Amino acid sequence: MFDAATEFDRQLDRLVELGYPALADLPETAFRELVAPLRAAAIAGTAGLPAPTEARVPFLLVITRDLATVEQRLALTTLDGKRKPGFLDRHYGEDDLPTFDPIKELEVPASPAYLLFDVDRGEEFRNLAPSTALDEMTAQGRLPLTIDEGLAFITLYPAALASNRCFSLVGSRCGDKRVPALWISQGAPKLGWCWYGNPHTWLGSASARPERVGLE
Repeated sequence: MFDAATEFDRQLDRLVELGYPALADLPETAFRELVAPLRAAAIAGTAGLPAPTEARVPFLLVITRDLATVEQRLALTTLDGKRKPGFLDRHYGEDDLPTFDPIKELEVPASPAYLLFDVDRGEEFRNLAPSTALDEMTAQGRLPLTIDEGLAFITLYPAALASNRCFSLVGSRCGDKRVPALWISQGAPKLGWCWYGNPHTWLGSASARPERVGLE
């Protein structure tokens, strides 16, 4: 059976193993103490949810850019069973990433770490434009993932990013028609962007339950 407490501990251990405390300029103990209050919420929020699969997971421990930059966290991602680090698409401008903020429909906690529940990589939305996928997931009572959340997904579940199973992150926008997306290039995760109105057969749109639980 799925044990949310054990899974929370695994996710936290994974972040520590990858070096997140150093990225946050915190000792390991302080990093663990910072996110520890979310453990009880992870247990409560996953009641009735099934065990993780490659496509859908009960919850994610999301670390935000308050603690580490997108580029730093991206470089710690790999494909499942591989070693090449994730990288940023060259089409992002030098100062682009800080301009991509959560869309107004999301209530993202003002918190250095938070929980996201019932996360799906959105295979059902493959070959649909992100604009259409957003309408359909909203009709299902779900909302899209942000860049921070997408990075958490492939960091904690590397198998979530697979050939022809890549995904847009419609929850982060910068005021134009670009939508961030995670896909595979040169044998590694790549954070790029696509157009809001363009579909791709290999690209879905990841979604989750609307509620997010941050630190008090």
